[in-house]
Amino acid sequence: MKPLFLIDTDTASDDAVALIMALRSPNVRVLAITTVAGNVAVQQATRNALYTAELCGSDVPIFMGAEEPLNRPHQSAHWFHGRDGLGDHGYPPLKKSHEKLPALEAIISTIESNPGLVLVTLGPLTNVALALELNPGIAGKVGRCVIMGGAPCCEGNVTPAAEYNIWCDPEAAQIVLRSGLPVELVGWHLCRGDAVLNPDDIKHVLKIGTPQARFAIECNSRAQEAYFEQTGEHGISLPDPVAMATALDPTIVTQQTENYVDVETSSELTLGMTVVDRLNVAGNDRNRVVWAPILSRGKKAKVCWTIDNRRWKQALYSALK
Repeated sequence: MKPLFLIDTDTASDDAVALIMALRSPNVRVLAITTVAGNVAVQQATRNALYTAELCGSDVPIFMGAEEPLNRPHQSAHWFHGRDGLGDHGYPPLKKSHEKLPALEAIISTIESNPGLVLVTLGPLTNVALALELNPGIAGKVGRCVIMGGAPCCEGNVTPAAEYNIWCDPEAAQIVLRSGLPVELVGWHLCRGDAVLNPDDIKHVLKIGTPQARFAIECNSRAQEAYFEQTGEHGISLPDPVAMATALDPTIVTQQTENYVDVETSSELTLGMTVVDRLNVAGNDRNRVVWAPILSRGKKAKVCWTIDNRRWKQALYSALK
């Protein structure tokens, strides 16, 4: 039986490519997609998810979720992905609309009906946190929870300390990490360096020639510019497709550790920082009180440190053919 996927996304340019990878994979079945406010408003994220599904010829049900983080105003990433999240290319109107059931209810019912499924999150964790608050028991029914988020190497992409998905709703991220879900944290660092689609890689994708391949490059046009402005590095950085590649094939990960992980929710300097207990000192006397909520769960997260960049790119190319 094929693995069953439930995907939660704030669909912008790189999320769309990740959705293509899942929807076109012959090895998994995507049960549902839920959308959340993040890179763009949730209404736009929903339109983008619907457009991407149509491009793939998929009739997967799509459910719209939270419009705001749990306790904070929503702060989009238009500067990185464009006003519409897809590089502002004026993609055509949709033929289909989203489902009426709210995303948090869809998350709960999908997990309850399909124990052991793979939950993949590609945006802020608001929807998942809301579902866990309503039904904490779903945490024990998820087989894997692959989260694109965090900067365990302590170099963020929205602040010096934090990655956008976690920073956008740190309280939600903290709820998820403390829930007992079998978290696999795929941080922003994994889409940098040799993992970036360099100019030759981009040419290779365009030569594939399919509508999906052309869309993957085109919708990331603004993201490519923004990545250069941010880092001085040429190419397209694709954090969500990297996370999806590891969800589809865990053996792409070449180094990972199991650690307690928590999220900073109050500091002005390090808000949204994913704090990884890499040296296993959380239980020491000087740390135990602060880390008690994580320690009491006894559930460590798998933190991915390195991946096979050649295989990740091959997975992408295969999905776009």
